[in-house]
Amino acid sequence: MKRIIGAIVAGVVVFSGIYALAATLNLGTPPTLGAATQAVAACTSDTLTVSYPTPAYSASVPGYTISGVTVTDSAATPNLATACGGHGYSVTVSTSSGTALATATGTVAASGSSFTATFSSPVDASQVADVAVTIS
Repeated sequence: MKRIIGAIVAGVVVFSGIYALAATLNLGTPPTLGAATQAVAACTSDTLTVSYPTPAYSASVPGYTISGVTVTDSAATPNLATACGGHGYSVTVSTSSGTALATATGTVAASGSSFTATFSSPVDASQVADVAVTIS
C-alpha cells in the first residue's frame, strides 16, 4: 500500500513540474520563447532582463528562428549606459545540454537602457533553452 501511495505522489509531483514548465511557453502563431533568465553584470547591480524578438519562420530550418536578443536594465532608474557604457559584452544562446548555438559580441552603448545583440546567422528557436550574458 505504501508503494502505491508513493508511486501516486511521485506521479503527481512529476506531472505538476512538467505542467508548470509547459505553462511558461506560448505556442501561439508565431510561438514565443518562454525561458526566464537573470543576467548580472559587474558594472551595475541593477537587474538586467533578456528578451527575444518575435521568432521568424524559416523554410530552411524548417521552423522559427531568432536573430538576436535584447538586454534591458529594468531598474526604476536604469544605469546601464552610465555604469556599463563602453564595456564589451558577449551573449550566447545554448541548448538544454549546454551546447552553444550562437554568440554575439559588441560594446554597450554610452546611452540608453538596453542593447540588442545580433547573431551572425539566425538560430533555431526550438533549440534555445538558455542564454548567458557577460559584460566585462
